[in-house]
Amino acid sequence: MLGYLSEFFWVTSKLAMPILATALVVGLLISIFQVVTQIQEMTLTFVPKLIVVLIVVGMLSGWLLETIQTYAITTISKIAEF
Repeated sequence: MLGYLSEFFWVTSKLAMPILATALVVGLLISIFQVVTQIQEMTLTFVPKLIVVLIVVGMLSGWLLETIQTYAITTISKIAEF
């Protein structure tokens, strides 16, 4: 049972990591830009991160769905073991 939970956390982190890393990098670049130019606009941080994350999710959607599907199929097939 603990193996299933471990596999769940591994798959979840594998799916979330590209999205979170992208948001982190874009946020860092925008923060550096704001410090250099002294522009303190809240939408300047939110809108570009949202756009870039949506682009990354769109580009990786096939891989994300395939990973979720593979995990779901293996998990459902292991139900018979209980």
